[in-house]
Amino acid sequence: MARIPPTALTIAGSDSGGGAGIQADLKTFHHFGVYGTCALTLVTAQNTLGVHRVERLAPSLVAAQIDAVAEDLRPRAVKSGALGSAAIVEVVATAVARHGLGPLVVDPVMLAKGGADLLDADAVDALRRRLLPAAELVTPNLPEAAALLGGASLESERELAEAARALVALGARAALVKGGHGRGTEVIDVLADRGELLTLRAARIDTPHTHGTGCTYAAAIAARLALGDELAAAVRAAHAYVQRALATAPGLGAGRGPLNHWA
Repeated sequence: MARIPPTALTIAGSDSGGGAGIQADLKTFHHFGVYGTCALTLVTAQNTLGVHRVERLAPSLVAAQIDAVAEDLRPRAVKSGALGSAAIVEVVATAVARHGLGPLVVDPVMLAKGGADLLDADAVDALRRRLLPAAELVTPNLPEAAALLGGASLESERELAEAARALVALGARAALVKGGHGRGTEVIDVLADRGELLTLRAARIDTPHTHGTGCTYAAAIAARLALGDELAAAVRAAHAYVQRALATAPGLGAGRGPLNHWA
């Protein structure tokens, strides 16, 4: 008898170029042997050169998608990405609580690589108040961590650690602050988990093909959690996967191309 794979749910936006959002999440789930389900929050018209249009979906439709998945294809882990508006953040938080879904990995996507706004300004507070307390893990990059904490830009390893601890203080069980937007030849990510710190280091890979890195990282963590990993092990496995995916990016498109999700 064939093994029934675990299921994971991604709640995020659609990337017509296939490199980020729902498309990256489902490819990543598949890579790890996890059956992927989804609830779309917004639709973009984009490619490797940028985002040309964004349409947010009705919050009631987002909620209906989550309900449909939860009632039949019970996910063992959930990942949220670009949510678009405060109203969508609210319905996602409500649906997650109503169905008792989790563990929840919150990737607080605010801007696309090309600079397009994927989260309304008033939604940042809603995300902070409503979704972080439900999160097993929140995975901001440096600008997102600064926005959530209302502080200045983050640069040093000490500042990343302080930011990760501060995000846990806001209610998330754990926080992974990612240093990919920093400078230098080494990329440092810091995980604060139940008061303990884990630092992950990697040589910075010289490539323009970084589109969907954050989505892929968070989705890989969710996939490993669905498979039963403890959080630190899931983060380590996802970190290694992203490094391989960056190093072997296929070079698609004329701009910021996607990672290699087969890595």
